[in-house]
Amino acid sequence: MNPLVEVRDLRMHFPIRGLDALAARLRGEAPTVVRAVDGVSFDIAAGETLALVGESGCGKSTVARCILRLLSPTSGSIRYDGTDIAALDEQAVKPLRRSIQMVYQDPTASLNPRLSARRTVEEPLLLHTRLGAAERRARVEEVMHEVGLGSDLLDRYPHELSGGQRQRVNIARAIATRPRFVVLDEPTSALDVSLRSRAILLLESLRERYGLAYLFISHDLATVKYLARRVAVMYLGKIVEVAQTRELFAAPRHPYTRALISAIPVPDPDARRDRFVLAGEIPSPTDAPSGCSLRGRCPLAQPVCAEPVPLREVAPGRWIACHLA
Repeated sequence: MNPLVEVRDLRMHFPIRGLDALAARLRGEAPTVVRAVDGVSFDIAAGETLALVGESGCGKSTVARCILRLLSPTSGSIRYDGTDIAALDEQAVKPLRRSIQMVYQDPTASLNPRLSARRTVEEPLLLHTRLGAAERRARVEEVMHEVGLGSDLLDRYPHELSGGQRQRVNIARAIATRPRFVVLDEPTSALDVSLRSRAILLLESLRERYGLAYLFISHDLATVKYLARRVAVMYLGKIVEVAQTRELFAAPRHPYTRALISAIPVPDPDARRDRFVLAGEIPSPTDAPSGCSLRGRCPLAQPVCAEPVPLREVAPGRWIACHLA
């Protein structure tokens, strides 16, 4: 079966502007760019949840914005249901927006404070469907019920809702047009622990009910463990490991993945764990090291790590970008 979403060699480079760019031009040097995304490839099947994880600043949200065409990528292809949307202009992308939606990280900032919950959920129906007024009202009430919100909240504004209710309105807005693919950009990070578990259960039930495919972006591996079927680990604009969730947590192969998993908090003060710690800080995306971008921090680094390292399949469904794996 063909994947619903296919990303191949995606790159998003942002040129540095201002005085630094002017000085480089005067010296006759090529303009410096921030390599936010630098050759990312992955697939997502219909009905599947792929988690994209990594530290803040590694390029996860930039990948999401490229897939949604909120940014035009520097190069690479993004195929949705066989169509390369990276090559389309804004007018050609518009018909696809009904089936590609997003749930944003901040449930307050992503809602218009001047729109009621009813109007917020109805907005994509006005833009992307030809439903009549009565049909739109019925759909809004239906999706609000599906996310666990009563009709008594329909005419409330964001400041009159709790954080969990605001995020449920965001989710209702995303599924109102009955999409096939939803990008979840840290959808639970602004919620407390109890609301986070409810949001995860809600997202999983909606996926099962409608066969949704999710790209779940997160740095919270404990949450990823319960929601995703597969995990892709990003570091400094590149994917360094892809595996089934259970396999990844049981036996991480890339040193960066090992460091991430060993840093997950364990609610047992007496538990003994083998910590895998990286040295130093993440390099600048304007001046990444040659070869493996982790080699300056990795305790296992060898001279071979200075050579280019492709993401390669080492076992069925298991992809790793490491010379030593």
